[in-house]
Amino acid sequence: MTETAASHQDGMTHEADIVAALGGRSIVLVGMMGSGKSTIGRRLGARLHIPFLDADHEIEIAHAGMTVSEIFAQHGEPYFRDGEARVIARLLEAGPSVIATGGGAFMREETRKRIHDKAVSIWLQADGDIILRRVKRRADRPLLQTADPAATIARLISERSPFYQLADLAIASRDVPHEKIVDECIDALSAHLLSGGAASSSSSETQ
Repeated sequence: MTETAASHQDGMTHEADIVAALGGRSIVLVGMMGSGKSTIGRRLGARLHIPFLDADHEIEIAHAGMTVSEIFAQHGEPYFRDGEARVIARLLEAGPSVIATGGGAFMREETRKRIHDKAVSIWLQADGDIILRRVKRRADRPLLQTADPAATIARLISERSPFYQLADLAIASRDVPHEKIVDECIDALSAHLLSGGAASSSSSETQ
């Protein structure tokens, strides 16, 4: 076997060990809009050979194809958050999978507890300037329909970071190839699940 093939085989074994250690639990990605939860989550699910589920997409399906922005506009944020909590609870029962959550989902104590009990959570931590650059061209972010999106992002980061910090793991989401972020997620999951949880503090120290 060539060195490249051996390395690939080791990686597959490593990832299979992570899935085995998860058992019925899922991996839940939390963090701000634009932090890459859907992009990284889709690739992470593919690497681990488990389904990827996007909570926002599942909410839209449950509302007959209405977009998140339309649900916000028609029913308001409290209604959306209640539905979001129900959808995440349902997705967590179908593990193991990789689940991308909306930026505000982890604020709700009930949802945090459910994620803690049924998943390993990863905070994709992104700076405000990166988030603004990624989302400014999109019109589907209802919380950013303001006169000063940069200030809104800064406020949301300040309000939400204390809750995101309660996640099991933290990975810096920055402008590097997506596969590098996925590699870091897998390394952190391996250390957390297979080495007694040592990664939780070490990954946070690098942020």
